[in-house]
Amino acid sequence: MKEYMTQQVRNIALIGHGSSGKTLFTETLLFLSKATNRRGTIEDGSTVTDFDEEEIRRKISINMGLAPIEWNGFKVNVLDTPGYTDFIGEVIGALHVTDLAVTVVDAAAGVEVGTELTWALAEERAMPAAVVINKMDRENASFEKTLAALRETFEARFVPVLLPIGSQADFQGVVDLLERQAYLGPKGEKGPIPADLQAQVDDYYTELMESAAEGDDALLEKYFEEETLSPEEIIHGLRAAIVKRSVVPVLAVSSNTMVGVAHALELFTSLAPAPNDRGPVTAQSPAGEESFAVSDTSPLALMVFKTTADPFVGKLTFFRVMTGVVESGATLYNMRALDEERFTQVFSMRGKEQLNLERLHAGDIGAVAKLSETLTGDTLCAKERKLTLESPAFPNPLYSVAVSPKTKGDTAKMGSTLTRMCEEDPTLHWHPEPTTHEIILSGMGDAHIDTVIRRMQGRFSVNLDFRTPKVPFKETVTTSATAQYRHKKQTGGAGQFAEVHMRVEPTERDSGFDYTWEVVGGRISSSFMPSIEKGVKSVLDQGVIAGYPIVDVRAAVYDGKEHPVDSKDIAFQVAGREGFKQAFQQAKPVILEPMYIFTITVPEEFTGDVMSDLNTRRARVQGMGQKGRRTVVTALAPLAEMQQYAINLRAITQGRGTFAMEYSHYDVVPAHMAQEIIEQSKREREAEQ
Repeated sequence: MKEYMTQQVRNIALIGHGSSGKTLFTETLLFLSKATNRRGTIEDGSTVTDFDEEEIRRKISINMGLAPIEWNGFKVNVLDTPGYTDFIGEVIGALHVTDLAVTVVDAAAGVEVGTELTWALAEERAMPAAVVINKMDRENASFEKTLAALRETFEARFVPVLLPIGSQADFQGVVDLLERQAYLGPKGEKGPIPADLQAQVDDYYTELMESAAEGDDALLEKYFEEETLSPEEIIHGLRAAIVKRSVVPVLAVSSNTMVGVAHALELFTSLAPAPNDRGPVTAQSPAGEESFAVSDTSPLALMVFKTTADPFVGKLTFFRVMTGVVESGATLYNMRALDEERFTQVFSMRGKEQLNLERLHAGDIGAVAKLSETLTGDTLCAKERKLTLESPAFPNPLYSVAVSPKTKGDTAKMGSTLTRMCEEDPTLHWHPEPTTHEIILSGMGDAHIDTVIRRMQGRFSVNLDFRTPKVPFKETVTTSATAQYRHKKQTGGAGQFAEVHMRVEPTERDSGFDYTWEVVGGRISSSFMPSIEKGVKSVLDQGVIAGYPIVDVRAAVYDGKEHPVDSKDIAFQVAGREGFKQAFQQAKPVILEPMYIFTITVPEEFTGDVMSDLNTRRARVQGMGQKGRRTVVTALAPLAEMQQYAINLRAITQGRGTFAMEYSHYDVVPAHMAQEIIEQSKREREAEQ
């Protein structure tokens, strides 16, 4: 692949609902540009961007796929993103390094769940946008209905640029409104505009010209005077309007029949922003915040937006050159790891194919292999000119499972493999839960977790079982109580004697454990103070009433007795342990459960169903608000009732609801539920024995 300068590069992210045809659209672009000599299909698993084993098995995109396309002197970096919400992190990474968010919509299905969710992500980043109405050959396809749905759902000015000639089985070509020229068939051969379309073409052309004029003040002045613009002026004005986000161009195509796709690619090169059209890049330096033009002459700064781990290929790092030029053989500095990384060979990725390059210019997207420290979100720069770029903001995981190795061999490899998977995917986390002694793997949903576990098995031969995690309950007391315990043991030789008088009382929430010594008059030697504390602490991790850790408790030793010969360390450990247990039991113990704040965003029509469901989950609604046509519900709810909420909310809202969760505090479990937890814990302990 040849080198391309900044003005010749176009970076676009294909986003939208699953099965809207993003991958086949990418495949068709590759074929028409002669990057491939045959079009792959989803059915036989032969597409360029869906090459992962799990993608082929599931027949959906799981990873963001990169497909650089060369067309008439331009390089269009197409980032094909997943449409399934569990893999939303891939969409976020792609939008962070592209300049145009192209929403692909099924002409028969119209605006769907994934359309709304991914559009919202692009809006958050203030991305210039375009829409491809795909599958115009499909039964029930309607350009007009889909355009109307877009205008009704989103607050944007949608302006057709590529108009369909016919639809469904009669979809035979497109009209390029910039040229007012019809192009027929998959090869895009010129033809006459059908007479029944002429009035519609004239109306849309006028709208297009007005939109272009509003993109540039000089053009607007000319349009007021002459009421016309040249095709070149329309392109210039429309491109400026797209960058300002005042216009969203709409293109009609069929990836299946290839009709309109070549013309869509042509329009991407002429209308999509170049990397330097959206203004300067902001970075943090030792001197503070600085801005730099997207130019080869600016200091070098790369943003890493994706990493992949493979036991055979090794680690691949995907990056965008935000400013400057990077060359093969360069040594760059990682601002997070504070270490140098050597770029042995820079290349562009086309699916899994590596296309070697000598250098990449500002704004271009590439990859490098075998960097040791670099992770997604890192900034790489020159050591002598240190800069840190803004990283993508990935959501916190919403769904967790407890994982366990199937064999001893899996045990040895599990931790390191989980770490590698989490480095590859920032929406994936794992940690050992000290309360329940489980390994917790968290992601965006059940499909996400299932994919990761299958991938670990396929790539790294690590086999895991998984189940719903135990809730990390805790135990505490609600009042003060005292107990006396005497430990006396005579074995014929040296005996054991210790007597401890102890008071247990509650402390403030999240204060942990406090041990105090109130013995006066030498009733117990102070040398036994740590022995009693050790005995008490031996109970804290395993609990007293249900086997859960004890928190927010003070144990005060206020009296006791000792024997001049038989009192020793072990005796006072036992007395301290048993005395604490007795006092704890009498201090009205309770079980605590973790409470989380849930921020739930749903379309208005599902608000009632969501509220009713929350009421069954012991949730306490904290507030409600509006965000456009969506309701935002804030609720405090126990984790025990919400572990499957990612699945439940999807079912309640037909996949259109989203939520975020954040830990709040521990609260007392209702008495009737606490008794069930205690009995269940007792049964589990008996089963283990």
